[in-house]
Amino acid sequence: MAMQRLLLALTLHAAAAAEQRSLGHAAANPIRRVVSMLQMMQKKVETEGEKAEELYQKYLCYCKTSGGSLTESIAAAEAKAPELVSSIEASEGKLEQLKKDVKGHQSDREGAKTAMAEEKAIREKEKAAFDKAIAESRTNSAAVKKAVEALERGAAGGFLQTTSASVLRSLVKSSRDMLDADREDLVAFLSGGYAPSSGEVTGILKTMGDEMAKDEEEMVSTEEAAVKSHEGLVSSKKKEVAALSKAVEEKLARISEVGISIAEMKNELEDNAGTLEEDKKFLADLEKNCGSKTSLHEEEKKVRAEEVVALADTIKILNDDDALD
Repeated sequence: MAMQRLLLALTLHAAAAAEQRSLGHAAANPIRRVVSMLQMMQKKVETEGEKAEELYQKYLCYCKTSGGSLTESIAAAEAKAPELVSSIEASEGKLEQLKKDVKGHQSDREGAKTAMAEEKAIREKEKAAFDKAIAESRTNSAAVKKAVEALERGAAGGFLQTTSASVLRSLVKSSRDMLDADREDLVAFLSGGYAPSSGEVTGILKTMGDEMAKDEEEMVSTEEAAVKSHEGLVSSKKKEVAALSKAVEEKLARISEVGISIAEMKNELEDNAGTLEEDKKFLADLEKNCGSKTSLHEEEKKVRAEEVVALADTIKILNDDDALD
């Protein structure tokens, strides 16, 4: 380019010189016009160079800024990846533990329910046994009481014909704690044959009644204690079942939350990997393009400098020419 402009200038110089020789000094000096044109060309080349330098600096700034931002983004993505992997692994471990906890709570809850069912069955059997025993005891007590009342009224004969007398006969025969002498006296009284004095029989029966009343009190007390114990156990087991149910619900909710968190982190890890790959590729392309731009700019700058020097030399040659005189 510089050589082409120089050749053009020399050609114009030769043409102007020839014209000047043929026309003399009648017209304005054509070489001066050539010099002016070359000076304008020189100014234009310099202006173009300044504009090119300004654009290059802006592009260079863009390269540095973009490159720096990409480098930071890449570093952040590279640091983030292992953190996400670690968080995912920790959350997966937590999720597995939560699932084990839920199974354990569910198993414990079923155990508590089974214990309540078993306790209920035992209590029903105990209640049935108590009801039978207390009913029998009260029937016997009633029979003893009627016998005492009959003896005290002097109506023993009428009593012996009643159902209560039959109940008392069975009781006397089956009682294991009764003294043999007392048993014989009562059997004699109840058979309607020879019997000891009514006062002696009455005393035996009253002693039996007192012992039976005491036994009934103990039976009732034992039953009440059993009922209270049963109710306490059932209440405790119900609270345990409620607490375990609540724990199951809470941990199922946590399982859902942790599962969603893991899915989100895995998506984030995948997105991070994609962004990292794109940023690295873009940075490589940017470095390549910026490097090419720098080489091209330096080459154009060199050519432009050569043009300016060539134009300056040409102007100098023309200014020194005798044809300007």
